[in-house]
Amino acid sequence: MRIALFGPPGAGKGTQAQILASEYGLVTISTGNLIREAMREGSELGEEARGYVTSGQLVPGELVRKLADSAVAAAGFNKFILDGYPRTIEQARWLDSFLRAYKAELHGVIFLSVPDEVIIRRLSKRRVHRVTGESYHLDYLPPPRDVAPEDIVQRPDDQPEAIAARLRGYRRETEPLENHYRETGLLREVNGDSSVDVVHSRIMRFLKSSPVTAARKAG
Repeated sequence: MRIALFGPPGAGKGTQAQILASEYGLVTISTGNLIREAMREGSELGEEARGYVTSGQLVPGELVRKLADSAVAAAGFNKFILDGYPRTIEQARWLDSFLRAYKAELHGVIFLSVPDEVIIRRLSKRRVHRVTGESYHLDYLPPPRDVAPEDIVQRPDDQPEAIAARLRGYRRETEPLENHYRETGLLREVNGDSSVDVVHSRIMRFLKSSPVTAARKAG
């Protein structure tokens, strides 16, 4: 099984990717995690990425591509779920070409659709522990009572104004992927404005009625 999951920030991609990975025995490939892991390991790509991250710049697409390609290869070109990658048309074309070369084309692309106002409401209630980095949500996963309130903070990019700016960037760069994958017949739009369980059941309906089902049986 080879699938991609994308949508706006706060759509729940990470949560759904974890559930699917656990159910199907997939490797989750998230470029954000790949960058952090490469930096932690001190690899050549990680050190290159560090220079951009520490200076507050976006990691170049070509570098992200190398990390993603390497992770797909490490997964044996099968049994993986791409979490939030590709993000641009250019990255999608890179990925299509790379997978085609190894006869490992995607079986499906799931787009989590969530209204902007819901995204802003969700992310503005996210909090992190300033020391451990542990993430919480005021509605769905509040901090434990034994955690000092002063240690729970809101990240600057989770302020409503910052979230709106991030969404504008998403619409500009990533939304065109909808048309790209719709034209290939791979795209399925899933309403992500519900509970985790309901959204998961919607994704499962797609997986059970798509080429992914045959891919799962084939291993």
